[in-house]
Amino acid sequence: MGKKALFIVDVQNDFCPGGALPVPEGDKVVPVINALMPHFEYVLASKDWHPAQSVHFEKWPVHCVQNSWGAEFKEGLNTEKITKVFLKGTSNKDDGYSAFEATNENLAEYLRKEGITTLYITGLATDYCVKATTLDALKEGFEVYVVTDAIKAVNVHPNDGEKALEEMQKAGAKLITSKELLS
Repeated sequence: MGKKALFIVDVQNDFCPGGALPVPEGDKVVPVINALMPHFEYVLASKDWHPAQSVHFEKWPVHCVQNSWGAEFKEGLNTEKITKVFLKGTSNKDDGYSAFEATNENLAEYLRKEGITTLYITGLATDYCVKATTLDALKEGFEVYVVTDAIKAVNVHPNDGEKALEEMQKAGAKLITSKELLS
């Protein structure tokens, strides 16, 4: 039987209110994620970790620049429980939406080495990095649950978050709430 991991996608200052690219109510995921952490041996996370100059900033405001306040985990997130962080978007030539594009360590190899077969995905933003990470996890053969009350969407276009959930579900992800997970 494989192991399970809680995976936190990009819960960083710049994606929360007051940040450079705030996800509406992005900070609301923090208490839900903190409540889930004690129930997992593995708590993994990704960070957007962009260089100061990046083609990514042709599409988006400058955000999550390496070693900046905006790139740090959101204040209040229990970082003591995070066992490994995967850095993505580190090249000035790509977007790095998926945690499976991490450059400091290969996420798929790490998960397999640790015997992790199931991911419970949380974080920001539903319609971009959460979706990309979920779809790549499924392509890599992992069982994936998306914790719906521990994610928030940018919603550049109305209903982008809902459409992303539908796309993830069609690809094989299961949707679950934190209450269902903890019961």
